[in-house]
Amino acid sequence: MASTNTYPKLHNAMWPGVVGKGSGDGEPFIGLDTLLTLTRDARYEGQKFDGVDLWLADPHISIDSTADQVKRVCDHVAGFGLKIGSMVAPIWGGAGGGSAMGSADDRKRFIDQVTKACVIGKQMRDIGIRPTGGIRIDSSTSVDQWDKDPVGGTQQIAETFREAGKIAEDYGEFLAAEGEICWGGMHSWRENVRLLEMVGMPGVVGYQADMAHSMLFTLGYNAEQDRLLPEGYDWKDRSLLDKAYKQVADALRPWTLDFHVAQNDGSVFGSGDHEKTGRHCQVKDPNGKLDIVKHAGYWLRDDSGNLTKTMRHICWDGCMFPNAVMEDQQTWNDILGAMVRVRDAHGWTE
Repeated sequence: MASTNTYPKLHNAMWPGVVGKGSGDGEPFIGLDTLLTLTRDARYEGQKFDGVDLWLADPHISIDSTADQVKRVCDHVAGFGLKIGSMVAPIWGGAGGGSAMGSADDRKRFIDQVTKACVIGKQMRDIGIRPTGGIRIDSSTSVDQWDKDPVGGTQQIAETFREAGKIAEDYGEFLAAEGEICWGGMHSWRENVRLLEMVGMPGVVGYQADMAHSMLFTLGYNAEQDRLLPEGYDWKDRSLLDKAYKQVADALRPWTLDFHVAQNDGSVFGSGDHEKTGRHCQVKDPNGKLDIVKHAGYWLRDDSGNLTKTMRHICWDGCMFPNAVMEDQQTWNDILGAMVRVRDAHGWTE
C-alpha cells in the first residue's frame, strides 16, 4: 500500500520536449500544452504529479517574457492543476548566454540570463504558483576548453557563479549547477566539489543532482583520474556500483539543492576523448543500471540514513526520447509510479 507522504512534491520536466528537438532533420518540438496535458493526466495508484519544472526558452516560455506574459503562463499552468518548481536558465551561447569561463562579454551574457530567470522566478513566487525550486545552471563550457587551463578555468567559473549567486540571493533564489560529464569544470565528482567550495556560497549556489548523470562519474568519463569503478566493470556486481555511487553522493549531497530522478543504461555518446554525455533511458528499461528507489535514497538521506528534507520537490528528467515515446500517456504513468515509490521510501508528511 502506498504511503501517505506528501513531500517531496513530484514534478515533471518540460525541457525534454525541447532538448534535441526542432532542428535539422530531427523530430519537431513537443509543445508545452502537450506536456502539461500528459503530466496532468498521469496516474499511479490514484496519485498524480504535483507540478512541473520549466525551460525558460522558446518555444515554451521566453526568457525575455514581460510581466504580463509571465502572469499568463502562470494562469495557464494553474489551469492544469499544476505548480511550478525549478527553472532552467538558458545560459548557453546558442541560447543568448555565454560561457562561464569565456570572455568578459560571454560572462556578462551568462549573468544577464541568470538575472532574467531570477526576475521571472520571483514573480512566479509572488503570484503563489511557485512554492519550491531554484534556477538551474551549468558552466556552459566544454571539457576540451577547460582542459586548456584547468586551474584558471575553474577559478573563472567560480567567479562567474559567485556573481550569479549574489544576484540570485538578492531575488530570494538559489542556483543549482548540474554536474554532467560534458560540462567543463563540472565533469567529475571531485571537480564539482572543488568548484562549489571555491564559489563558497552554500545554500545559494549548490549542486543539481541528476541520478543518471551523476552515476557516470563513477566510470571516469572525461576524468579518468576520478574513476571509481574498475575498467571493464561487470555490472552484475551491484555491490561495487553501490559503494562507488554512494561515494559520489556522499561528496556532493551536502551541496545538493535540486534533484532529478532518472535512469541510465551506462552508455554515453560524443566524439573524441571529451564532450561525451550520458543517455537517459526509460524508467522500465531492462538495461537500466540504477535501482531507482534505493539510489535515490543516497541523495535524499544523510550518512546516518536520516531524511535531509532539503528538496521540497523532486523532478523526473528524461531527455532525448523519441516523440512517440514521450507522447504516450503510459510513459508518464510509469514515470509517476517510480516517483511515487521514491516518495514512499524517502518522503515525509507535513
